[in-house]
Amino acid sequence: MTAPLLLDLSHTSHTLARTGIQRVARSLHAALGPRAVSICHDSYEGTWRELEEWEKANLTATGAASSHRGARWPLGVKLRGHLRRCLTPGAALVTRPPSLAREAGGLLVPEVFSPAVAAALPALLAAVPGPRAAVFHDAIALKFPELTPGKTVARFPAYLRELLQFDGIAAISEDSRQSLLEYWRWLGVSDVPPVEVIPLGIDPPAPAGAKFAPSPLQLPVILSVGSLEGRKNHLALLDACERLWAAGTKFELRLIGLAHPQTGRAALDRVRALQATGRMLRYDGPVDDATLEAAYAGCVFTVYPSLMEGFGLPVLESLARGKPCICSARGALGESAHGGGCVALASVDAASLAAALARLLATPTVWAALAVAARSRTFKTTESYAHELTAWLETLPRRRSA
Repeated sequence: MTAPLLLDLSHTSHTLARTGIQRVARSLHAALGPRAVSICHDSYEGTWRELEEWEKANLTATGAASSHRGARWPLGVKLRGHLRRCLTPGAALVTRPPSLAREAGGLLVPEVFSPAVAAALPALLAAVPGPRAAVFHDAIALKFPELTPGKTVARFPAYLRELLQFDGIAAISEDSRQSLLEYWRWLGVSDVPPVEVIPLGIDPPAPAGAKFAPSPLQLPVILSVGSLEGRKNHLALLDACERLWAAGTKFELRLIGLAHPQTGRAALDRVRALQATGRMLRYDGPVDDATLEAAYAGCVFTVYPSLMEGFGLPVLESLARGKPCICSARGALGESAHGGGCVALASVDAASLAAALARLLATPTVWAALAVAARSRTFKTTESYAHELTAWLETLPRRRSA
């Protein structure tokens, strides 16, 4: 693709949070480099435009992740946008695509876009000669609405319909692909874009802690990385650990991740209650990259109790650091666990998690064999993912927008 690819980062360029989708968006921005022009929808100015330096800085920030998930715009940028909109004839009537859109080699949308961005998409899609593709992450809001924020559940059906406008959809797992196609079939839609499975990549370092094992005098640390929210199933994990602590098993559970203010509140309350009783439980919240690497290096294995994922980056990132992982055997998590190094569970209820945790803690030979299996695996990098994604994008014919 000789002409630059447009990369829509309307949300990620305005937050320092690092949830899974935002990490994917940031990795694509870095991996594509000069091959892509990152853009956003500026609702204050009423236009699509190239990212400014302050927005690019949000994409490359390496400090501690923000505890705020939403997009934030400086007041000065808002006022400037309103002024420019007022001075542009007809700007209030239509969202303008960037001038470079008509010369773009294609468009890639890796985020779950908001209603405001969705309303502005038709102008951008019409301006780009093609091909135009979106990344589809998961259908969790449909399958677990009771564990998903209400606004996300209400928004999701419209989002799935809006994906029909694209020339192609890159699903991050086979489970996600099937979920999307099944929903479109349920709607009775026959004219759908092609949906290709292109699994995500990771960038594993060569961790100094890959061969870490506790001495008899050290307390083994079990690490769990992932945002605290309903579907991540931390309540079951905490109940499992409490069973083991009550039985006299010695270990520390360390949790890293942003707590969702709505669906993560119960887990956060449970963490605080267990800490108040003196249990060996550490919750760090969102952390910077160096702290995360140190946490991986210092643990014996990880546990990812999530009920459902579109992909499950923390599973592969744990394995890439030589750390076995306990996770679900279902859906996309089962796809990631299949290559070895995992204890994949048919159910991630408290009893099953407790049994798996107890087995690894009590049987060093099992833990060691899983660590060997984890280190023997090879993993796609984010560079490879970006290359595979753009190579597929180039093959897409332009289709009629729905």
